[in-house]
Amino acid sequence: MNYYTIKDLETLSGIKAHTIRIWEKRYGLLDPQRSTTNIRYYSDNELRKLLNVSMLVKHGYKISKVSVFEEEQIQEEVLKLNEKSLSSKGVIDQLIVHMVNFDHQKFEEVLEQEIAALGFEDTFMTIVFPLFEKIGIYWQIGSIFPAQEHFVSNITRHLLVRACSKYTNYDATASVLFYLREGEMHELSLLFYQYLALKAGYRTVYLGQNVPLDDLLKLEGLQKIDRVFTALINGMESEELEAYVQRMSQVFKRKKVFLTGAQVAQIKGKLPSNFKVISDLRAFKKYFGSFGNND
Repeated sequence: MNYYTIKDLETLSGIKAHTIRIWEKRYGLLDPQRSTTNIRYYSDNELRKLLNVSMLVKHGYKISKVSVFEEEQIQEEVLKLNEKSLSSKGVIDQLIVHMVNFDHQKFEEVLEQEIAALGFEDTFMTIVFPLFEKIGIYWQIGSIFPAQEHFVSNITRHLLVRACSKYTNYDATASVLFYLREGEMHELSLLFYQYLALKAGYRTVYLGQNVPLDDLLKLEGLQKIDRVFTALINGMESEELEAYVQRMSQVFKRKKVFLTGAQVAQIKGKLPSNFKVISDLRAFKKYFGSFGNND
């Protein structure tokens, strides 16, 4: 069992610690235990209850009413919300609840529902990537543990792989190599951009995570590659970053190279002329027209 401080509950639920204490005192909503130093701490079950209650309150329910609901009734009301049209923020709150519960079925059902309503691209741009930004903050401050992040990542990765598998552009005349450098393990954005390239009609060679740059030299003569796409996400010293870009320019002299990720903004020197930065979906579509006609 995991335990959470009141600050963790505030971060995960969006409900101020002061309000949580009022809800405890006035409505008996939660029953925290105390450490030997008299600090409140909360169980998984209490976190789940607060997440469910906070979702209801954010959608107009009165705390005085929700506080007397049995656990089953709280869950029923949350499910009713699921059947209605929620804002992107409300959907993200739902997904966080299902993440904390490790409820694979409900997590995937919410995503599939949004994909049906918004389309695959818009769901990832307005729901999935903002969700991961939120999870990243929670992980950084220690409010969630790695298994919860892995749970979400694996479901999302499965959806992306399944979406990519619908396209078989083996005879396409333009191709893109997708890879992450050594030490880079967060591939969801890379998979998403591969999906967009496949949808645009490109043939792709997807190598995924942790690929040594020298290994890419071996592709020459084996596969025709027109474009190279990578994401620079993990933090690195500016000297290391500059050296890596320089090495890429030597390996990919005759190819168009596209960079995305948080570390791109840290590059101080001028990029080689065959390098382009992909800052967002609009930039990707600018440079990746059908079969690469936009230079």
